Amino acid sequence: MKIVFAGTPEIAKTVLQSLINSQHELVAVYTQPDRVAGRGRQLTASPVKTLALEHGIAVYQPLSLKDPNAQAELASLKPDLMIVVAYGLILPQAVLDIPRYGCWNVHVSLLPKWRGAAPIQRAIEAGDSETGVSIMQMDAGLDTGDILYQTNCPILPHMTAAELHDKLANLGAAALSETLSLLEQNNLQAKPQACESMSYAKKLSKEEAFIDWNQTAITIARKIWAFNPWPVAQAYINGELVRIWGAEPLEGGRRLDCGKIIKADKNGIDVACKEGLLRITELQFPGGKVLPIKDLLNSKQTVLKAGNHFS
Repeated sequence: MKIVFAGTPEIAKTVLQSLINSQHELVAVYTQPDRVAGRGRQLTASPVKTLALEHGIAVYQPLSLKDPNAQAELASLKPDLMIVVAYGLILPQAVLDIPRYGCWNVHVSLLPKWRGAAPIQRAIEAGDSETGVSIMQMDAGLDTGDILYQTNCPILPHMTAAELHDKLANLGAAALSETLSLLEQNNLQAKPQACESMSYAKKLSKEEAFIDWNQTAITIARKIWAFNPWPVAQAYINGELVRIWGAEPLEGGRRLDCGKIIKADKNGIDVACKEGLLRITELQFPGGKVLPIKDLLNSKQTVLKAGNHFS
């Protein structure tokens, strides 16, 4: 089949690589325009664009697919199928109608649970025990199309969003390959989503990365896991804004001294929460590297000592 691929970040790059290795003809790749990134504020291509150019695949970067000229350009490619993975642009009905088999979305949740922009992070934050990948026939709604294929993935204890991202990227590539095979065998069956179990995964923001120590230890730990590697959970101690990369919840009963360091040793920093203790295991001070607590205790012993408070 003649396939057009649309995607932007790393997770889309993994799926694109699997398509490059397949027998299908990739006629073009669509990705978001280059963005300024890094400390040097350099104009940077997306991971998908970089991979496509390495393999000599034509790259298109329209600002919007609502533009009639962009739609005509896509139609001229005469694709059989368009595959979308974390593209970041809305596909209007005129675009959905162009490919012979329409447009498929590789979405990293078990739809209709966690429709939206941040399904990996919201699943971890909510304490879900499993997630998965859904291959969906796209329609004009937000992740509302019929399901073509689904596969499950457990969310292991203490798993970060970075770790789950990599698992789901590989699972998504495999799921897409299986769905393409079913299409070729004329054995693909679409089923509507059971909307009564729908939930929405809103986009992450830097503002919600600040820790509220009046929450339970398990709630805070889940946020830390979910927000690694972005936007990273944050808190103040002695006037310094620190980023918390690793933590685990401990039992400790209900407490009134929320945010207080109860104990600090090579195993971590135990901080009082509304219920239980949060053991911080990896921390980053401004301008510094991410380090395990045992490597920070000597240089930051006056800050990271029992009795001090996080806020």
